Amino acid sequence: QLQLVESGGGLVQPGGSLRLSCAASGFTFHSYAIAWFRQAPGKEREGVSCINSSGGSTTYVDSVKGRFTSSRDNAKNTVYLQMNSLKPEDTAVYYCAASRSGTAGRGSWEYDSWGQGTQVTVSS
Repeated sequence: QLQLVESGGGLVQPGGSLRLSCAASGFTFHSYAIAWFRQAPGKEREGVSCINSSGGSTTYVDSVKGRFTSSRDNAKNTVYLQMNSLKPEDTAVYYCAASRSGTAGRGSWEYDSWGQGTQVTVSS
């Protein structure tokens, strides 16, 4: 059974950093694209980043470019989202999602399976 489990969220001050992890099991992880989405209260879910199956290609939403970095370790079946220079507007529940296509984008319709999410709160 395909499973995605996020971890690493928490409360951080503006300007701080967090690293989210998405641990995968139950499928051929190395052939799937993985994306990070976020959803803030009262807002639509937003695609933050995606990484292709090999890890050689990543894309980001404009609001996080230069601050967030997605990477993956296929040997550990894990994808990471390093978040630096965090801002209050980054506050949201962050989800990872898996697509059978190895080169999916940041549209939620492209993803087959989702984790339960981890809360990130940026506040002083």
